[in-house]
Amino acid sequence: MTRRSAFRTRDDYRTACGIPTRWMDNDVYNHVNNVVYYSWFDTAVNAYLLEAGLLDPEHGTIIGLVVESQCRYGRAISFPEVVTARLRVGHLGTSSVRYEIGLFAGDSPDAAAEGHFVHVYVDRTSRRPVALPGHWRDALARIAAPSPSP
Repeated sequence: MTRRSAFRTRDDYRTACGIPTRWMDNDVYNHVNNVVYYSWFDTAVNAYLLEAGLLDPEHGTIIGLVVESQCRYGRAISFPEVVTARLRVGHLGTSSVRYEIGLFAGDSPDAAAEGHFVHVYVDRTSRRPVALPGHWRDALARIAAPSPSP
């Protein structure tokens, strides 16, 4: 049996987004349903893109399509906890980005969950991959994870 790797800490991420839980997020087991975690991942990524002036949902020429996602759960979250979604870029490719997100409940130093989204950026009309423009690369590099030590 393999051991599960430890979750990252708050300091492993580069930016944060506060998200209040809602009564409707809880399921019959009195914890936030797993599908909500993916919504929080999406919120964290898009909040950063909007804050950085990159995302224009209505008129932007490029859009990000999710081609991969994953979540690992560490502990349950329940309403009325406030979640802090912490974000970093794990990989910055030519037309793709791996966003890594940690979800932290309240003041807990330990992640309740962590996961990732991979977006491939495409032309809005043709849906063909496009190289990320320089200003996108600069803004995403600002929240990139440090390179591993040799």
